[in-house]
Amino acid sequence: MIAEALKGVRVIDLSRILAGPWCTQNLADLGAEVIKIERPGSGDDTRGWGPPFLESLDASESVSAYFVCCNRNKKSVCLDFKNPIHKKHLLDLVRSADIVVENYKVGTLKTYGLDYESLKPINPGLIYLSITGYGQDGPKSDRPGYDYIFQGLGGLMSYTGHPDGEAGGGPLRTGVAVVDITTGMYATSALLAALFQRKTTGKGAFLDIALLDVAVAMNANQASNYLVSGTAPQRTGNAHPNLAPYEVFKAADGYFILAVGNDTQFERLCILLETPWLSSDPRFKNNAQRLENLSALRSLLGQAFVHAPRDFWGKALQERGISWGTVNTLDDVFSDEQVMHRAMLSRTHHPYYGDIPLVRNPMLSSFQERHQQPCPPPRLGEHTEDILNQFSNPGRDPEFTENTRPVKG
Repeated sequence: MIAEALKGVRVIDLSRILAGPWCTQNLADLGAEVIKIERPGSGDDTRGWGPPFLESLDASESVSAYFVCCNRNKKSVCLDFKNPIHKKHLLDLVRSADIVVENYKVGTLKTYGLDYESLKPINPGLIYLSITGYGQDGPKSDRPGYDYIFQGLGGLMSYTGHPDGEAGGGPLRTGVAVVDITTGMYATSALLAALFQRKTTGKGAFLDIALLDVAVAMNANQASNYLVSGTAPQRTGNAHPNLAPYEVFKAADGYFILAVGNDTQFERLCILLETPWLSSDPRFKNNAQRLENLSALRSLLGQAFVHAPRDFWGKALQERGISWGTVNTLDDVFSDEQVMHRAMLSRTHHPYYGDIPLVRNPMLSSFQERHQQPCPPPRLGEHTEDILNQFSNPGRDPEFTENTRPVKG
């Protein structure tokens, strides 16, 4: 079990939207105490990013499904660090922290004395993670940016989508914010490494994670294809750039994905389709030739697959050791027997919102971890008084009690 691996680690989360909160949710799922600092009255922007919204039991409050996806197991504290009293409370929290995570524009927190160099003297062991669009330095470092921008700038959209000239041709974004999510995962790994390093050196660290860097790195084999060949990858729709046949085909009753990984599997496929001659056809004898003649191969396979339903092809492909899968909607996903067995859909309960459905963190994979109930995403300012009472007496501060208590999510 790793659900308590970070027990005793305190994280001050100054991040908003998705990349930072995805990272800090990982830390919270691993047992860290994550204190999410939010603006009094409004909080994280994504609280209002909807519909859909999760309604409270008395219908007096709501919070977006977007916010719910990346803020479980956290505590919400409302502080406005432009206010000297609130800033003092924040500094008290930082003194006790192991990690600070923030995603403000470069230089913003320095203005308020909340950058790494300002905080290091009061907490020399502090690990400070800054997530920005372009990094801390360079000609574009002062620019803001969202995931969508970096899907374009990093190259992903240049080879995602159907080719020009085909129906629906042109660059496409992915259906989820993959640069933000991948940035959150890289950031999580970097923080875990920094914690491990601190155990041997006793020193904190400053970590500079940029969405643009991540967008470039996550090109993976497509970047390597370009660097080796000198030719930029083109949009190929659902086809794989390095393997064939490896794409979506239409059966009699819907779409499925066929993933042929080698020449032996292709031979088995041809026998299944009662076209054994295809595997000896000079155009298709090996993977490189199949890629070169993909259009002709796609047409021949498509004509065969359309005559039987997906279940027929799935069973036959499975028996022959050829990978395949249906193209599922999310209702299909959460009713899938393997997804249910792995308990990827979890639930938690909040006294104001009732039962809340969540997606389990796949890092928590033991049987016990799969079935444990996480803490629900917090109401705005839900934990302000409890947390700050550990360091001061906020009840004597009228401005504190009026401006930082829980309000509508």
